[in-house]
Amino acid sequence: MKKTKFNIEYQLKSASINVLWNSISNPLGLAEWFADGVTVDGNDFTFSWDGNEQTASLIHTKQNNNIRFQWIEDSNTDFYFELKIAAMEVTDNLALVITDFAEPNEKDDLIMLWNKQVEVLRRKTGI
Repeated sequence: MKKTKFNIEYQLKSASINVLWNSISNPLGLAEWFADGVTVDGNDFTFSWDGNEQTASLIHTKQNNNIRFQWIEDSNTDFYFELKIAAMEVTDNLALVITDFAEPNEKDDLIMLWNKQVEVLRRKTGI
């Protein structure tokens, strides 16, 4: 099956751009909400969950804006996942926009996983 791209937007009412950026761009921040542990070797980020590891390469970053990773198994494809900070024009609040790819039969599960992880982000950072 072919993976398709999707976006999820989470509004973060009281977010500080610095806190949010640190949470999505550095290993300690990512280990607070995205994974149990994160190690970095060059541009390779290894994420661990319950003793399982998965490695993604950092393929793009723009300070206080977005960070894009590609899972090693998706090398030589157009698939990636991106965490982007967006300013909401009407409210001046921040939003976290996640772009990811999933096979049609896995999309709902992946969205539920992102929802759970972002809820942890909100609790850990108070945003």
